[in-house]
Parts: sequence; C-alpha cells; structure tokens
Amino acid sequence: MRALLLSAVMAFALTATSGTIVKPAAAQDAESLLNARCSACHARLAEGGLSRISDQRKTPEGWDMTVTRMIVVHGLKIAPEEKHAVVKHLADTLGLAPSESRGWRYALERTPGATDSAPNDDLATMCARCHTFARVALQRRTPEEWVKSGHFHIGQYPTTEYQFYGRDRPWFDLATGPVAEELAKMLPLDSDEWRNWQQVAKRDLSGVWRITGHQPGTGSYQGQLNVQSSGGDRYDVSMSLTYDNGASFSAEGQALVFTNHEWRASLSTNNERYRQVASVAEDGKTLSGRWFVANNDIVGGTMNGTRIDAGHQVLSVLPGHLKAGSEATLTIAGVGMTGEAALGDGIQVLQTLSASPEAVVVKVRAAADAATGARNVAVGEASGDGLLVVYDKVDTVRVEPDTTFSRVGGGGGPIPAVPAQFEAIGYMNGDDKEPGTEDDVRIGVLPAAWSVTDFSEAAAALKDAHYAGTIDQFGYFTPAVAGPNPERKFGTNNVGDLSVIAVVDDSGSKVEGRGHLFATVQRYIDPPIR
Repeated sequence: MRALLLSAVMAFALTATSGTIVKPAAAQDAESLLNARCSACHARLAEGGLSRISDQRKTPEGWDMTVTRMIVVHGLKIAPEEKHAVVKHLADTLGLAPSESRGWRYALERTPGATDSAPNDDLATMCARCHTFARVALQRRTPEEWVKSGHFHIGQYPTTEYQFYGRDRPWFDLATGPVAEELAKMLPLDSDEWRNWQQVAKRDLSGVWRITGHQPGTGSYQGQLNVQSSGGDRYDVSMSLTYDNGASFSAEGQALVFTNHEWRASLSTNNERYRQVASVAEDGKTLSGRWFVANNDIVGGTMNGTRIDAGHQVLSVLPGHLKAGSEATLTIAGVGMTGEAALGDGIQVLQTLSASPEAVVVKVRAAADAATGARNVAVGEASGDGLLVVYDKVDTVRVEPDTTFSRVGGGGGPIPAVPAQFEAIGYMNGDDKEPGTEDDVRIGVLPAAWSVTDFSEAAAALKDAHYAGTIDQFGYFTPAVAGPNPERKFGTNNVGDLSVIAVVDDSGSKVEGRGHLFATVQRYIDPPIR
C-alpha cells in the first residue's frame, strides 16, 4: 500500500513566530528539566533514565510530537524554551544514526510528491493506511515498547479496528503480536549503527560548503553555504545560489544540529522565511536535504553540500543535458577544480569563459554524431560520474510527480491552499528502442506548455478542470478557494480529479506527457511527520 506525500516541516528549537534559534540549555540542565517535568508519570530506572522514554529513539520531529502529545493529552506543564531544551536533549541522547534515517528522510524533508511504501502488505495495512510508514521507520523501540504502541493506538484512536482494513481482521491481536514482533526485529532499540554513532566526536561544521541542487519550477543551481559557529551546536548561516537561468537567491539565519548530524535551520530574506532540513554524512564532509518556504513547503529545492576543502570533485553541470549538434554554455560546479574541462568525445570546449576552484563556465559544441547518454565530466584531477546527458531527440515526456495532491484553502479560513509543482522530464528510448522500459535514458527537465483537463468522465460531468484551479507555464498549480461553491452541482467544494498535461517542443516535434492531480480538501491536522 502506498501513501503519497506533499510536504511543510517545523524546524525544531526554532520559535514559531520569529524563526530565531532558542538558546539551548546545557546538557545537565536539560536532563534535570526532563527529570523534573516527566518523572511524575515516568518512573526513574535503576540503570538511569525514565521508564518508557528510555525505551525509544526518535528524530527531533518525533520527540517534538511526543512532548506535544504530553502537553495536549496529558496536561504536561512546560514552558516553550524548556520544551525546546528537552527535545534537543532527547534527540541527542535517544536519536537515530545517519544510516538509520537514510531512506526515510523524505518524510522529514517534506519532499513533494514522494511515494511512501511499507516493506510488505501486512505493514502497509496495519500501519501505513493511517500515516506514512516512514513515521514508523523513523523510530526505534524495545520489543515491549512496540507492543505498547499497539495498546496506545487503540487507546488514542479507538475506532482503528472499525475502519477500512481494520474491521476485516483482528487488528489489536495482530498489532500486539506478530506485527510488534516484526517491528522489534526490523527497528530495534539497540543497534550497532547507534552504538557506533554515539562514539563519533562532535563535529564543528563551520566553514564554506559548496551547494548544488534543483528547485522544481525554477531550475538547477549552484552556490555556497557559509557556516559559522555561534556556540555549542548552534551556527550562523548564509546561503547564496545562482540558477542555471542566471537568477540568484540569498538568505541568512541560524541553524541548530541535533544528534550530531540532524541539521535544522531557519533563514530569511526581506519578505520570506525558509527552512532547511538535512543530514550531515558520517565523515562530516557532505550533507544532503532540502530547503523550502516555511509556510509553503512545495516551494523549495534539494540541497547537496560538500565542504570546500573536501578534495577534487565535480559536483554538477548546469544545465545537465546537451543536444547533439548544438552549442551551449555550461557551468561546471565543484570543489578543488583546476585545469582544463573535459566532457568526453564529441563535445568540444570552444571557450572557457571563467574559471575558479568552485565553478568553471565553458562554451561548448556537441557534434551531430556525438554518442548519446550520460557521461562523466572532468576538470583537471576533479571528476564526476554521469553528470551530463547528451541526447539526439526527446522520445517521451513524463510529468513529475506522476501522481500527487493539491488542497483548496484560503477564502477567509485559517488554512491556506496547498499548491502543486510539476515538471516535464524528457527521456530517450534505450537500446531496446521501446519507451517506458528500464533502459530509458533520463534527459532532464525541459520547458513545456502546461494545461489541465478532466481526468475522467465523472470529473468532466462535474467540470472539475473549470473549478479546481489553474496551472501556469512553469508547472505551478494554484488550487481554487475553499468552501462550498454554489455554482457547482450539489454546491460541492472546488475539488477535482485532473490530468496535468505537459507538451515539449523538440525542434518542432510535439511530445506530450501526463500526470494525475487530486485537487482535494484541506488537511486540518498536519503533524511534523505525516
């Protein structure tokens, strides 16, 4: 079973109003706070720690959700700055190693259109029918705690057994029996990854990081992240980006690091606030994640960072595709790059327009008979694999994401609309000359003419495409206003079942791709991990 994600995340230890970092308490102070605020309900253990709490490990978002539930459901009295300190302490001492969160980070980063899949059908129906399986996978528990999780679900959500895929099976018996056993083996409290990670010394992340990434609807970019320690796990940061279309962007703010790798930052420009959610790799030389508008996580981009002193590497080429028989100006981004640029047989470097260890800009010509496919790019000793795709024609176009949601909103109500962002991705057929097979070659993002239409006869009968919203020529879908619409049949809301159409003009040949958009109602409860 699959659940589709659209995204917005809270940056923890950040105030909700100003986006500024709350100064964390010292470790001993935070531990004292934890004991003072939590030991009334959680017994102190002889070996140290508190009952239930010490039997779980979670991400910063996971612990924030737990403490919030203690406040809302169980009447915990705790000041905001105390809550931030407790969450920081719990994430640092009972968190996840980088390898343990890998593969599930789309839920933390709120990646738009990401597809969530449980490992098997049983876990899909028992767990992922109500929330993402990533929410489960981003925690660790003892076997006893996994059983208690089943008890918690029935106590907190007593209708669970009577809902679809619950009433057709002994849900509670399964949840506290074989499912708990499976989760305890799959996601144990004790692991080599966590024990090893606890031995890693604190890293000072200060310095200059080379940033590359892609912002759907705007383009790919390269730039840098300047990081300066402001004490402990806190940093002052500034980010500056240059897109492949020549546009630029910059923002600055503060960051806080949890669990020695979980990077959470709040940045701002003159009129907008942004979040960064990322993980620093085990060697401390790279980071990966996402940044986005604080109150509209659909707008943002991937964030891949490499320390500027990490050796000789080519990290990206902007743009990342080149048509055979054409000329183009390419920006090669990397670290430690010196020497001549080499893009493989059939691509001639006509002129080097500028060069530095971090960016080399070249004007190139691809021969009409240049070999197609992904190729490596080098600048002197620095190299990167498969960073430039040479293509001769666009065989197919796929819309990404291929299926996703938007949500109505606004209209005087407290919940804003949730848009959707699409891109047209060009592909070449592979050696089998058949489209849609595993050997197809991804060209990359191409400009397209965008439109929406009714997905089905039922949608056409209700004129969904007329009422549900509009799409611009950058693939950005803006939902209609929320609330019953008296113009519609049955006075229904401005929801719709839509096909999203992208038409790419490849030297006069029109190539069409289609995606599926569910324009649906508001999400009234939006936890940090969905």
